[in-house]
Amino acid sequence: MHIHILGICGTFMAGIAAIAREAGHTVTGSDANAWPPMSTQLEQLGIAVMRGYEPDHLMPRPDMVVVGNVVTRGNPAMEYVLNEGLPYISGPQWLAENVLQGRHVLAVAGTHGKTTTTSILAWLLEHAGLEPGFLVGGVPMNFGLSARLGKGKYFVIEADEYDTAFFDKRSKFVHYRPRTCILNNLEFDHADIFPDLAAIERQFHHLVRTVPGQGRLVVNGADAVLARVLEQGCWSERDWFDSDLGWRAEPTAEGFRLFVRGADQGLVASPLAGTHNRSNTLAAFAAAHHVGVPVATLAEGLAKFQSVKRRLELVGAARGVKVYDDFAHHPTAIAVTVDALRQQPGEGRILAVLEPRSNTMRLGSHSGELAHSLQAADKVFVYARPDLKWDAAAALQEVGPRLSVHHDLALLIGAIAGEARKGDRVLVMSNGDFGGIHGKLLKELAS
Repeated sequence: MHIHILGICGTFMAGIAAIAREAGHTVTGSDANAWPPMSTQLEQLGIAVMRGYEPDHLMPRPDMVVVGNVVTRGNPAMEYVLNEGLPYISGPQWLAENVLQGRHVLAVAGTHGKTTTTSILAWLLEHAGLEPGFLVGGVPMNFGLSARLGKGKYFVIEADEYDTAFFDKRSKFVHYRPRTCILNNLEFDHADIFPDLAAIERQFHHLVRTVPGQGRLVVNGADAVLARVLEQGCWSERDWFDSDLGWRAEPTAEGFRLFVRGADQGLVASPLAGTHNRSNTLAAFAAAHHVGVPVATLAEGLAKFQSVKRRLELVGAARGVKVYDDFAHHPTAIAVTVDALRQQPGEGRILAVLEPRSNTMRLGSHSGELAHSLQAADKVFVYARPDLKWDAAAALQEVGPRLSVHHDLALLIGAIAGEARKGDRVLVMSNGDFGGIHGKLLKELAS
């Protein structure tokens, strides 16, 4: 079957492309933009990305058009699909019907930590010899790709609450029908489609409704918002993390001491820094244990976990300055990422570089929280994009003299390079390619 994917370079849709290709389909795709790591993955798979959304990209006529949620009415390719009567489907529905049916799905939902937790969980099952399929919104370094079919009965998926497609406004995760479902945390996000936190809670309640009675919810016991979600109804087994009722960690120099329902399970070495990553790990442990992975095997697997691209990823170093890349784009994620870098060895300053790029960020829904989220950084550089709907300098004035706001990317890079000194760590945070800033900054530093 020839499948054409509209919006193929999104993290989710690139995963659909990889799985469809592995299943033996001919895969083509269109997108307005392409950047690593997904553009690299598609190139390695031999899937050509056609730039833009031209009707010509749909010739010869594909057997099925898979539509990403970036595509709206008025998109030339989509209008052609509708006018010509081409068969089309959303990515989540295609996955549910062609891959997930009949498998034990382990889904990871939450505002923060989905990609890392999904990657840990997939790796723990792999280490246990279960050969899971998976689809992650990033590239787990243990696997080198964001998605695969897998050979076993288990499929691990990052379960996003964003809407499915322009013709299906339900959250993506209601399509997945998980038997094991992690609820990692819940805050307000996606201001472009949700009016308030209560609307997101309702979508999470819909997800809870899809988990069978013999299935299991793995819930953050410290999250009051998730408690409200469960109060709307719960019909499944429940396990907890960050709670004495379930899985709990006490940090140590090399990792943490693990407790399960109060019983000491011993010391666990962890390659991941930060309090948030301990929570992510506990959630993955509890979910993997639900499908039979012993605690000892969980600890062995975690020690071999290699993290995820664009999650505190060291991109390079020049003139004694290290440049890191991270996907953080929500105040809470920004704060915990800066804190995690602070916990890593090194006495140098942290220069935080932020591109407010997500729809929620550009609309300014979180602008009042940003100053607080950046308080642990020694210097703060912000790229005030042309499409920003708020005044970055005014919103972040509490940062004080540590703040530097720039409307020009080249000037921003020059300012960072001029400020950085040997031993400093530059932390670049954006959910896009940020104009290739990482390579340009390393070049500027080297010169």
